[in-house]
Amino acid sequence: MKELTKREEQIMEIVWRLQEAFIRDIVNEFPEPQPHYNTVATIVKILEKKGVLQSEMIGNSNQYRPTQDFAAYREEYLESVKEKFFDNSLPKMLAHFAKKEKLSESEKEELIRIIKSK
Repeated sequence: MKELTKREEQIMEIVWRLQEAFIRDIVNEFPEPQPHYNTVATIVKILEKKGVLQSEMIGNSNQYRPTQDFAAYREEYLESVKEKFFDNSLPKMLAHFAKKEKLSESEKEELIRIIKSK
């Protein structure tokens, strides 16, 4: 699992939504004040080196697309969190979030129902 910085994740969220994008497309998706083109281009190159983006030359510009969809990334990310912080234990991970979120009785019942259905 390749760890992404907050800004890298912001850029990836845009690319996942657009499916394919040029640097200018990515910059335009940011709210004001938008980051500088060169800043985004640098981060996109880092993401390409990390293997989460791939590029294709279209005319004289690179068009970027994700190497995996968001669902696959989320799965990989959550698996790494489970391994890193919860000794690779799903029950420990679920217990942590259940305690932290202060689940209502109906939410607890729903969680139990989901677990039993698997």
